[in-house]
Amino acid sequence: MKARSFKTVQAGLGFLIAVAAWPQAHGAEDEVTANRSDARSPAVQSVQPDVNAKIHEKALEKRKKILDDALRAVEETRKALKALDEGRNDEALAALEKVTGKLELILALDPDLALVPVDVKVVTYDVRVDVETVKKAIEEARRLLDEGEVQSARRLVATLASEIIFRTLNIPMATYPDTIKTVAPLIDQGKIDEAKATLESVLGTLVVTEDIVALPVLRARLLLKDAETLAAKENRSDEDNEKLAADLAAAREQIRLAEVLGYGKKEAFDPIYNQIDEIEAKSSGGKSGTGWFDEIKRQLSELL
Repeated sequence: MKARSFKTVQAGLGFLIAVAAWPQAHGAEDEVTANRSDARSPAVQSVQPDVNAKIHEKALEKRKKILDDALRAVEETRKALKALDEGRNDEALAALEKVTGKLELILALDPDLALVPVDVKVVTYDVRVDVETVKKAIEEARRLLDEGEVQSARRLVATLASEIIFRTLNIPMATYPDTIKTVAPLIDQGKIDEAKATLESVLGTLVVTEDIVALPVLRARLLLKDAETLAAKENRSDEDNEKLAADLAAAREQIRLAEVLGYGKKEAFDPIYNQIDEIEAKSSGGKSGTGWFDEIKRQLSELL
């Protein structure tokens, strides 16, 4: 009965989770999605193309930092390991020579580099529900924990995320080059198993770093950007005023979602709500002006 209750709440979330695996080819992304139901307001849905564009832009920015020599060094390391598995020791030595050469080139350009990016993947978790649904899920998770249903609670809480994660795979330059240099002598001495173990070990030292962007905060920023344009417009039409009010209301709802999902401390959110209230008051009755959004943009940039 408890498990059935958990499944009902989980299904009621109507969440979407998209996961991109480590690309098989540089720049490729493999996305897996779950339930696509969407309980968000039309105003929030209207900025989704801009959200997608921002994600793509940031992913491209991170991929520009990938060094081709570093990527090739990892590929040649894997080639060396495969060659040893297949008894082609000379090919393994040739691959290792290429690895060392490429890493030395990188260090020659910047001896102080600690981590060198070789790949980037984008992982998206997007819970497309309203604030009240999330609150109910949190209450249910707490109930499950109180009753000792830890795994059921864990699975439910795992759905409560709305974020983009940019994961970068890096070579640790303090250890990787020196470890690679120890492999060739092992091959020369016929210690193939030890050489393979060393290569497997060094590939396991690749470091993953993460940069997380909260989607509700990003959406709020985009909604407020649209609202700022409308607020500055003189002689707004009734349709403009309705759109401005809808954008501000949707931005407030996204900030509430960010708060309930834990993307910031409570004290960081109260000033943002106050700013939205002030903007609504200033723009009421068709009034227009500029500079009204400067403070809230600063506040949101701190959350991001």
